[in-house]
Amino acid sequence: SELNELLPRELAEDGYAGVEVRTTPHRTEIIIRATRTQNVLGENGRRIRELTSVVQKRFGFADGAVELYAERVQNRGLCAQAQAESLKFKLLGGLAVRRACYGVVRFVMEASAKGCEVIVTGKLRGQRAKGMKFGDGYMIKTGHAGQVYTDTAVRHVLMRQGVIGIKVSIFLPHDPSGKMGPKIPLDDVVKIHEPKPEVDPEALLAAQEQARAAAAMAAAAPPMEPMPPVEPQVPMVDPNASAGF
Repeated sequence: SELNELLPRELAEDGYAGVEVRTTPHRTEIIIRATRTQNVLGENGRRIRELTSVVQKRFGFADGAVELYAERVQNRGLCAQAQAESLKFKLLGGLAVRRACYGVVRFVMEASAKGCEVIVTGKLRGQRAKGMKFGDGYMIKTGHAGQVYTDTAVRHVLMRQGVIGIKVSIFLPHDPSGKMGPKIPLDDVVKIHEPKPEVDPEALLAAQEQARAAAAMAAAAPPMEPMPPVEPQVPMVDPNASAGF
């Protein structure tokens, strides 16, 4: 949880999109996902080395026991954390709430997402706090599909008039390869296959009759007698030729 607090604060401007921790017997690998990996690495890898040093000292790792890597997000339109950070900087830059939210929703839907929902709450205009909801497409929030297919991110924007909360939910598309979205198909998706070619009943009956007739003929035929064994013929050898005459 400390890592999830440090990295978004440190890498917010570089399109931070999540972290993955892999533990092996020899060392711990921390993979930072971001849209701008070059900024995360820094000049000659300086910034990533600074972050590695901070993590190592805070959690008491030995030298060389922890490694930080930066991984580029393949499609940032399908990453809720990247879109929440983008919306946060739009609002901090003074863009109108409606325009910023509709821009995010449109960008997500153009990135082949099934659905998108953006919720913004707080003192948007005036002193009265309220909530606004922007959505498009298809969104499942309950059940197993809601856990597997929905990518959600929450951010807090410290505006001058108060704190504004942002929640971005993206309904990912189904991808059999597992790169753009989950491999598991949705429960209510019904795939109808092409019907098999129908066989004419009369032709089927005629084929069955032929098979029965062939089987009856094979059963009525007398069994074939076994052939007598053939003795191997020994070639005749001329005694005169073998004696050299």
